[in-house]
Amino acid sequence: MKRILSIAILTVLTTAVFAQKKPTKLAPKKPASTAVAPVADTNTPVTLPVNASTVKKKLKVPPKDGFYARKDVDSTEMVPFADVREEDVFYAKRIWREIDLRDTVNSVLKSPKGRFIDVLVASIKSEELTAYSPIDSVLNEDDAFHSPMSADSAAKAALGTSEISNNQTGTVTTVVNDFNPESFLKFRIKEDWIFDTKRSIFEPRIVGIAPLKYNELSKTWQPVFWVSYDELRPIIAHKRLINTNNDASNLSFDDFFIRRLFASYIVKESNPGDNKIRDIISDPKERLYESERIKKSVLDYEQGLWEY
Repeated sequence: MKRILSIAILTVLTTAVFAQKKPTKLAPKKPASTAVAPVADTNTPVTLPVNASTVKKKLKVPPKDGFYARKDVDSTEMVPFADVREEDVFYAKRIWREIDLRDTVNSVLKSPKGRFIDVLVASIKSEELTAYSPIDSVLNEDDAFHSPMSADSAAKAALGTSEISNNQTGTVTTVVNDFNPESFLKFRIKEDWIFDTKRSIFEPRIVGIAPLKYNELSKTWQPVFWVSYDELRPIIAHKRLINTNNDASNLSFDDFFIRRLFASYIVKESNPGDNKIRDIISDPKERLYESERIKKSVLDYEQGLWEY
C-alpha cells in the first residue's frame, strides 16, 4: 500500500510542475514611422506611414560601353626621340612625300570620330600650335617656317573665304566659309633621312606637315599652312587614332606617323634646281616610277653602308 501511495503522490506532483506556465515578457511594439503631409484644402497635417526602403534609392550606375573605349590615350606618355648631334650625322637626304586620305590605309586620318585636320585647326585656334605661311614675300613656296601666321589668318587660309556682293548698296563683303573637312584629302610631309654614326642607325625624321587643298585655278594641290612636327608631336601624342582594324587599340596620331603606318608617294627630293617631280615629268604614271626610284635609291644607300 505504501508503494502505491508513493507512486500516486509522485504522479500528482509531476503533473502539477509541468502544468504551471512561466509568464514571458514580450518586447513592446515600436510605433510605425510616420511622416507629416499637408492636406490640399486645409493646413491640418496628416500622418502617413513611411517605408524605410523607399526613402533611400540606390543610384543606378550607367553600364560600361563594352571594351571600345577601355583605354585612355590621354594618360599615355610621349616617347622622346633619341638625341642626334649634327656632327654625328654622316648622311642626310631631304624628301617631300604626300599622303592621300582616299587610300584605304590612310582613311583613318579622316574618321568622323577623330579627324587629323580637326586636331590641327583646333590647336591653331587655341594658339597651342603655330602655323607658318606656305609662301614667302615674293609668292614663292616656303616650307622653312620663316613666316608665322596668326590664328585668324591660318583659320581663314584653311577654311577659305568668299565674296558676297550687295546689289542694293553696291558693297562686297568677304566672309569665311564653313569648315569642310572633305576638302582636305591630302597632307604633305617634309622629312629628313639621316644616318647617325654614333648609333649606326639610318632613320627618317619628320620635320613638318602641311594640309593640302585643291586649287581650281592651277589644278594642283597646294599647302594651306605648315606646322613643325616637333611642336605638333606633344599634342597629337595624346589624341587617339580611330583604328578601323581594332577598336581596342590605343594608337595615337603620333604613333601613326612615327611607326610609318601610312601609305605615301614621294613628290620631291632635294636637288639644285629645287624642282618637284611634276615640274620635270608630266606623265602621272612616270611620276610614280620616279617616286619609287627615289625611294629605292635612299634605301639602297642604307644597304650599301653594310656591304663588306
